[in-house]
Amino acid sequence: MAETAVRVLVSGLVQGVGFRAWTRREARRRGLRGWVRNLRDGRVEAQIAGEAAAVEGLIEACRRGPAMADVTEIERAPAQDDGATGFAERPTI
Repeated sequence: MAETAVRVLVSGLVQGVGFRAWTRREARRRGLRGWVRNLRDGRVEAQIAGEAAAVEGLIEACRRGPAMADVTEIERAPAQDDGATGFAERPTI
């Protein structure tokens, strides 16, 4: 299985709607590693690492997000796997 790591920035109504907790649950369900956090500019940032198909599946799921979210854009870029174990919510920066 090919592994990959990706950094994503999710824009829209993505704070105050449970997006971080939802992302953490979805990532863990898919066996992915990394983290998710709110940014002060209103976006959500995540670093996702693991099996390539599972990473792509989570990114696609993030286009919808949890029920109350309204995602308008997802930016993505390759990332270095930071060696994280599990998937965590991080504090806002």
